[in-house]
Amino acid sequence: MSTAVEAGPARGGARLSVVNPATGAVIRDLAEDSAESVARKFTRARRGQKEWARVRIDDRKACLARFGQLAQERIEDLAATLSGEMGKPITQSRNEVKGLQARIDFFLANVHKVLSDEEAGADADGRVEEKISYEPIGVIGNISAWNYPFFVGSNVFVPALLTGNAVLYKPSEFASLTGLKIGELMQEAGVPADVFQLVMGGGSAGAALLEQRLAAVFFTGSYATGRKVAESGARHLMRVQLELGGKDPVYVCDDVAEVEKVAAGVADGAFYNNGQSCCAVERVYVHERIHDKFVDAFVAEVKRFVVGDPMDEKTYIGPVARKAHVAVLEAQVADARAKGGRMLCGGSRIDRPGFYFAPTVFAAANHEMALMRDETFGPLIGIQKVAGDAEALALMNDTEYGLTASVFSADRDRAAKVLAHVNAGSAYWNCCDRVSPRLPWSGRGHSGIGSTLGLAGIRAFVQPKAWHLRTPR
Repeated sequence: MSTAVEAGPARGGARLSVVNPATGAVIRDLAEDSAESVARKFTRARRGQKEWARVRIDDRKACLARFGQLAQERIEDLAATLSGEMGKPITQSRNEVKGLQARIDFFLANVHKVLSDEEAGADADGRVEEKISYEPIGVIGNISAWNYPFFVGSNVFVPALLTGNAVLYKPSEFASLTGLKIGELMQEAGVPADVFQLVMGGGSAGAALLEQRLAAVFFTGSYATGRKVAESGARHLMRVQLELGGKDPVYVCDDVAEVEKVAAGVADGAFYNNGQSCCAVERVYVHERIHDKFVDAFVAEVKRFVVGDPMDEKTYIGPVARKAHVAVLEAQVADARAKGGRMLCGGSRIDRPGFYFAPTVFAAANHEMALMRDETFGPLIGIQKVAGDAEALALMNDTEYGLTASVFSADRDRAAKVLAHVNAGSAYWNCCDRVSPRLPWSGRGHSGIGSTLGLAGIRAFVQPKAWHLRTPR
């Protein structure tokens, strides 16, 4: 199995410019993979996977444990790279790299449970033993995201490698340098070069990857692109898993004891990582009895957020990662204002270099507004007054997405009654914007297909083999 690191796509082809969203300046120019270079990498991966699957599970675990150790040792370098290319505030970049370890630890501790053979029984006379074994599915295409490249990527490539698969990892073009760092750490940790390879570039590189005879593709990104990935996967009969967007609701009941504290927590859930999280709070419903008090506290909290250079330790809000998305935020603001929304702060791009948008809050929001229906994915939130639980539940379910939903209430049974009827993959009581490696991460509707994390997130990378074992007379 090859251990040499491939230099990358051939020189002279398409180029990718990595831009610092805090300044608009180009950080680095990279070569993009062509269809030919992707095909070569797939051939290497298919060959390397067969050898990797024969490596002892404990040896595979040692490589991934070393990968996690190296990431923690180099946390400052990794965090700085991430903040520099996608604008995540440096303290939050450190949090992401630090949080990577818990996910790796979970996968290391639980992969044996998934790979262990299962005794299924025997026929009536006991002569045919039945059992199930689990095998890797082959070469995985991992088309990852820019907003949490360590979290989103590791949800796929760590369990995929542990279970004996090879991975063609395409980092988002907006997190290319972080992707290169991940590749370097994998090589240093002992994962063979054939088994974990980078595919660099934008949409054309992703399309070339989908043309390979992959066993499965795992995509994280928008619903629109996810549909295209699913259509391509269907043509090739490959396994498809999609982690897509969300329009994650929060309902604040009238019985919460500390309105100011809840408002601060919901504001953090809406604006952390500049609102660029799949599970970020995207719409808020507040019981009419506490609505005004909540809105005042929420806006006061948002106005305390420090906007600035993502490399500054004090910064909480940095630039959005993509220049084009500023126009999306502007369009949602204009639509909300035209439809009766009451803008309480922010509302426009900030006059400074880079892709900055002021943290923005609308009250008097309603479901006629794009702000309450379309994914926002930025520092912009709408708050709507509701008369009670029934109205809140109806509005929470008035969406094509189904990723997460939250209820804040002093009464667990009341919250559970609402959450039991919300069509979402994750339910939160008195918390939001939270992911645990122990629980499956899954979406419904336009939020995706399949699960990462939890035991289900390991089983996604294996296939069963049924054994019928007849003892000779």
